[in-house]
This record gives sequence, structure tokens and C-alpha cells, in this order.
Amino acid sequence: MRESRTQLIAKFLPTSLEDVIAVTKGDHPLNAAFRQCTSYWEMTYAMARHGVMHDDFMLESNGEGLLIFSRIEPWLAEYRAQVNPIAFRNAEWVAKETEMGRLIAERFRKRMQAQLDAARAATA
Repeated sequence: MRESRTQLIAKFLPTSLEDVIAVTKGDHPLNAAFRQCTSYWEMTYAMARHGVMHDDFMLESNGEGLLIFSRIEPWLAEYRAQVNPIAFRNAEWVAKETEMGRLIAERFRKRMQAQLDAARAATA
């Protein structure tokens, strides 16, 4: 899991829906890491969503899943339409419905936007 997390955080920087869809394909080098990390964080965030663990308590040391979510969020509706209609529902809930989640997600959204802006500037 540690290696998957390291790979995904360092190398999964999508700039389009196509980049997000590509990682779901079995032949993509980050596919296994993507599946392992996203399913882990969905399970973890489900515990907060369903009251198994208090959301603020859990998020005090588990915001990494929101970093991954922020990288998918710009294309979430299209991703759900093409890949899985219930994808990232727990991460989305945490990011929108919890105080700590909103704070963490906003910080990661800003980072993601800066990365997207830099990537677009590099190709312009």
C-alpha cells in the first residue's frame, strides 16, 4: 500500500478526463496503485460517512484521500458517466459535508488548480 500511495501521489497528475480514464485501464502503469488507493480511501471515508468513526477525528490524520479526490473532482461527473456512477461518493461526501473535509479539500483543490494551470502554460 505504501508503494501504491507513493506512486499515485507522485505520478498521477491528470490534466484531462482522458488522463483520469486512462489510469482505469489494466495496462496503465498506475492502474494497480489507483485501484488500491482509491478503494482504500473510499472504505475509510465510508466509516466516517456511516458514523463508524467521527469524521473530524478521522480526518485529523487521513486527508490524503482528498488529495487523490481533488485530482479527479474536476471531471467527476464525466468519470461517473463513463466508468462508475457511484465512484468517489464517500470522498465527495467527506469533502462537501464535513467541516474538516471542506478545509482539507479546498487546500488540495487550490494545489490541483495550480498544477493544471502550470501544465496548460507549459503546453501553450
